[in-house]
Amino acid sequence: MTTEISFPRQYSRTLRFTLGAPRSFTVSPDGRRVVFLRSAGGAERANLLQVVDLPDGGAPSERVAADPAVLLGAGEEQLSQEERARRERSREGSSGVVGYATDAGVTTAAFALSGRLFTADLRGPGAGELPARGPVLDPRPSPDGRHIAYATVGGELRVIAADGSGDRALAGPSGAEDGEVTWGQAEFIAQEEMDRSRGFWWAPEGDRLLAARVDSSAVQRWWIADPANPDRPATEIAYPRAGSPNAEVTLAVLSLDGARTEVDWDRAAYPYLARVHWSAGGPPLLLVQSRDQRRQLVLGLDPETGATAVVHQEQDPVWLEPHSGVPAWTPDGRLVRIADVDGARVLLVGDQPLTTAELQVRAVLEVGDEEVLIAAAAGEAATGPEIGEVHVHRVSAAGSSRVSEHPGYHSAVGSGAVTVLSSTALDQYGSTVRVLRDGVEAAVIASYAETPVLRARPVLSLAGKTRIPSAVLLPTGYDRERDGLLPVLVNPYGGPHGQMVLAAQNPHLTSQWFADQGFAVVVADGRGTPGRSPGWEQAIAFDFAGTTLDDQVEALQALAEEHPLDLTRVGIRGWSYGGYLAALAVLRRPDVFHAAVAGAPVTDWALYDTHYTERYLGHPDQRPEVYAANSLIADAPKLSRPLQLIHGLADDNVVVAHTLRLSSALLAAGRPHELLPLSGVTHMTTQEEVAENLLLLQVAFLKRSLGL
Repeated sequence: MTTEISFPRQYSRTLRFTLGAPRSFTVSPDGRRVVFLRSAGGAERANLLQVVDLPDGGAPSERVAADPAVLLGAGEEQLSQEERARRERSREGSSGVVGYATDAGVTTAAFALSGRLFTADLRGPGAGELPARGPVLDPRPSPDGRHIAYATVGGELRVIAADGSGDRALAGPSGAEDGEVTWGQAEFIAQEEMDRSRGFWWAPEGDRLLAARVDSSAVQRWWIADPANPDRPATEIAYPRAGSPNAEVTLAVLSLDGARTEVDWDRAAYPYLARVHWSAGGPPLLLVQSRDQRRQLVLGLDPETGATAVVHQEQDPVWLEPHSGVPAWTPDGRLVRIADVDGARVLLVGDQPLTTAELQVRAVLEVGDEEVLIAAAAGEAATGPEIGEVHVHRVSAAGSSRVSEHPGYHSAVGSGAVTVLSSTALDQYGSTVRVLRDGVEAAVIASYAETPVLRARPVLSLAGKTRIPSAVLLPTGYDRERDGLLPVLVNPYGGPHGQMVLAAQNPHLTSQWFADQGFAVVVADGRGTPGRSPGWEQAIAFDFAGTTLDDQVEALQALAEEHPLDLTRVGIRGWSYGGYLAALAVLRRPDVFHAAVAGAPVTDWALYDTHYTERYLGHPDQRPEVYAANSLIADAPKLSRPLQLIHGLADDNVVVAHTLRLSSALLAAGRPHELLPLSGVTHMTTQEEVAENLLLLQVAFLKRSLGL
């Protein structure tokens, strides 16, 4: 098998080399255990729940706490439609234990397999099933470990004792609400756009829960059909397209004794529930946003009465970004938050900023007694660029220290003296996971991920006057005197929440494979992408089409001054926002881009969801001209370059109507194009053969279209 064939096969078989890599870490507060998920090999999809024991004075040891093959026996998992949707929202392509939750002491873990409820003793052998009324979604132990709460496909929030007794419903839809109301589950928009996957939170004492009630009756219904199997009925989904009603989300405090207290806040002014935090440091915290996301409140909740009071309020003329890990309380009751101050994204504890413009804070990872563990990139005020790097820092009122020592992209999970540091770099495949105790290595958690058959060689730089983070990859063995200028493939995501120019090896592997087919590949993170500064992200407000496309052109032309780029032969490919950008490029800048592959593109922003689209483009009723200027359908008659459209027919995020409407408009205008519909494929492409052949078909189209 040749390299050209083997990399696409390996890439698809390994789920982009993620299988076999450890993930989802939890550290026990006594520092004696690290819990994590990992499959048995680089091509094995089923995750096992595993533990690293860290005995005082002894050598670390690994053991399996729960093996799905043992617990379920032979046969494939049986997943409900609701569980498949949850996995689609989190882009989860693996199987087995894909998520778990623990009690406060990290002695018990709860998880679902095939809609059944299981628990595992994390201190020793022993995992088993509890007789829950399923199919079960998102089970979570109480902090004291005495109960397990879980949501159900039927919309109930239930609780069962850890010994399997007393299973009962705490809340659920009435008969008239069936199919419209759920308890304890995050709504579509929270999972897809707010990074909130949870719908209930235990009190620190373990005697009650704060639970979300979601009423989706007002949300527009769409149907996702399977044309390849016309005997199957279409799947109904509640999809809140831009400008249309969202689900109504309310909260209630549910006691284990059956009492219920409704939570009160101004939901008309602040309908979005973005974050919830409940710890011993203070009352429950709610982060709620206005629909235009220019105003938000941090509310403190009195669980006895359901009343809320404003702890902090923010407003921004463009939008406010919810961040991971905040708001939260310190153990002594100070508010922890991330805010944009004087053009920088900083960490504040109480009213005191603990970071400066030297850092662009990305997330809060752990809140300790005196220190806060954060992930941060170099800010625009930093003395030197660290292109594509993210580091882990410990910050306090006394100063800050970097936990991650070497250049790369780092993340961490911590508890007290123990930190699990995951590190990637340009000169290594995958990630290295080290367990640190007081900064000293105590263990290394091995990865079983496969080693790719090629090595990426990106050259990172800041391109153009805008200083756009960019990567250029040339064919392996390229010689400029022998090979001359190369046809170019621009390979962006280029939009919000998508950073591709990273100081790590694995994110560039596909670009290197395309380069090895004879291209110079250019990747550019223009304005709108994360990690640079608030102003960088907000530069795309009301202008996707202009700003993001302009930055791709600027980066391309600037890089051509330093690299062997043949600007007479330029292709572009992308998926999702990158697919939108690829189609946009050949429609509006055919003078620069000569062929495009657009995968799952948003072609009409009026068909995309509320929280995302209205944040960046405003409400369509108030700014119809913005939607018209940023959508692609009316540009169909302008097409003069080869365009390949690819879309999964089962996509419930960017529905296939986007591609079909553009294709119909192109046909009506007499513009030839290629259309590749993927039967049974969602926004993710997890099917091995499909993922492999998609890469091969794209490179064949690009070579043909650019005359290679």
